[in-house]
Amino acid sequence: MQLTNSYAALPERFYQRVRPTPVREPRLLLFNRGLADELGFDPALVEQPERLAAYLGGNETLPGSEPLATAYAGHQFGGFSPQLGDGRAHLLGELTGRDDVPRELQLKGSGRTAFSRGGDGRCALGPAVREFVMAEAMHALGVRTTRSLAVVTTGESVRRETPLPGAVVTRVARSHLRVGTFQYFAVRGDTAGLKALSDYAIERLYPALRERPEGPERYLGLLEAVIAAQVELVTDWMRVGFIHGVMNTDNTTISGETIDFGPCAMMSAYDPATVFSSIDRGGRYAYGNQPGIIAWNMARLAETLLPLIDEDEQRALKRAQACISTVPHLLDDAWQTMMVGKLGLPNADADEDRALLAALLKQLHEGRLDYTITFDRLTESLAAGARAENEDEDELEGIDRGWIERWRRRLATHDVTDEAARAAMRTRNPVVIPRNHHVEAILTITAETLDPSYAEGFLEVLRTPYERRPGTEKFTDAPADGDEHYVTFCGT
Repeated sequence: MQLTNSYAALPERFYQRVRPTPVREPRLLLFNRGLADELGFDPALVEQPERLAAYLGGNETLPGSEPLATAYAGHQFGGFSPQLGDGRAHLLGELTGRDDVPRELQLKGSGRTAFSRGGDGRCALGPAVREFVMAEAMHALGVRTTRSLAVVTTGESVRRETPLPGAVVTRVARSHLRVGTFQYFAVRGDTAGLKALSDYAIERLYPALRERPEGPERYLGLLEAVIAAQVELVTDWMRVGFIHGVMNTDNTTISGETIDFGPCAMMSAYDPATVFSSIDRGGRYAYGNQPGIIAWNMARLAETLLPLIDEDEQRALKRAQACISTVPHLLDDAWQTMMVGKLGLPNADADEDRALLAALLKQLHEGRLDYTITFDRLTESLAAGARAENEDEDELEGIDRGWIERWRRRLATHDVTDEAARAAMRTRNPVVIPRNHHVEAILTITAETLDPSYAEGFLEVLRTPYERRPGTEKFTDAPADGDEHYVTFCGT
């Protein structure tokens, strides 16, 4: 098992070469064996938790690793910071897995770097476990995401409001390149750096673009590819009720993977204005605002690429604007298609289907109905015999019977049988999600006991979110208040 680090071949102004800071007593708390196997981890090493803890806690260096901290900038809640960077993370390098796709390994909470900006470079155990649980849940839900390989406790405390047990989490990603990485070079007027970064992104993530002539068309193609990836990502967030909470440009990946689970949460009662992050006081990153924000972030990416699109600024701006102007339409079409798909309907072209969807969401919002449970029950209402059982009811779990009848007529109009609709809906509507109250309970008990079994039991259920299995019912209940008073924090 040998790591490589293609990022280290870029000019040294792209990063700082820096080793993780060793910890006092690294101990492996959580380890993702399935992901380790996908990455081609040495089976002998997997059976040695002490060595794994030393490697993934930052005390020893994996073979071939060239640890470094990457530079990037970013818009944070609309305000621009010209220098951010990996202030508590170390990119170890890449492993090419069984699918022949290289993936990066990064330690988070592994010590100070040149980009720490006065921080301690460490991570508390709670946020590390949150990232592990949420990343694996999102992966199982079919959402593009970074993954979590391990959580290692450090035997040390980190001070936030109070002393907390420390940890290091290993993050796995196709790439850690961000919109903010491009902004870092753009704000410095470093066109050579932008070109090197863009060429690297194309080579690593979008190699099909190499078939385009070198020059403007290739870099416009990069912009288009990132837009397509982000449209797919955010549409899937909306499908499962995920609220990222901190959609800054430094948390927007070029690969289209979900990254940074700090103040994230899942929506319970349906409300587009739902926001949980304690630092998002204006609701900038509320559930319903996420499509608009990703369009804004893509415009910021387009700005950075202007020097590569055309030497004439006005011509470059015109071409970039033509590309960016399509993003709201792409997002709306993707959202409508996804949402009517949650109802078992084949497309969102018909005005009546769009009206049907709007009427349902109005009932969900006004009735504060649970988003996940409602779509799960609608799915199961199409099971054999279920319709007959509900014939005498005035409503189906809070949904007006008149709407139910309209929905079934639309299925019939599209020649979609109950069986076919239910099968399609089951792939889009999860039975179980990482509900906030269950996540918090797992974080609390894991931090208090350092016992991984509670998190592992939760993960076992979350890894089959579209199925009902023994134990699933323990984690499907909605909070009594619809999470009205729930608040999340960054964890930094």
